[in-house]
Amino acid sequence: MAGLVLGGGLTLVGLVISFAVWRAKGAASGLRGVAWSLLPLAAALIGLVNAVWQFVASVLGILAGLLFNPAVWAGVVLAGVAVVLYVVSGVMRARGAGTRPRDKAPRAAGEATPPGATGAEDTRGRVEAPPKKSGNTDDLSDLGDIEELLRKRGIE
Repeated sequence: MAGLVLGGGLTLVGLVISFAVWRAKGAASGLRGVAWSLLPLAAALIGLVNAVWQFVASVLGILAGLLFNPAVWAGVVLAGVAVVLYVVSGVMRARGAGTRPRDKAPRAAGEATPPGATGAEDTRGRVEAPPKKSGNTDDLSDLGDIEELLRKRGIE
């Protein structure tokens, strides 16, 4: 019964607004408003309003139960700790901290070198730093080409 009253009330309000729109903008806009206004009453007659009301009440009940449950908050804290640890481990791996190359695992005393190993470091996949500039060169030394192009175009 509450769904029917709610749907009927919303339909009545919508029809009043539709009448005002009809007078202000014309019949096409008014009819569109009437169509939208009839939907709450149709939903109430079908029974959807009661179903939606029960669904919302159930979800709010579940959320209220979770909000005041200490076990739920412990789970939220543990999930937060897991996320922080995951992010920190990603930063550590990106910086190379706390990682051990696969080829250089510490060997026990007296363990022989695997066959084919030369003891030289494996440099595959490593990026070397660019060579450092020597002398007192500054970052503006490469602007000569740009200045020349600007002069050719008549921009100074």
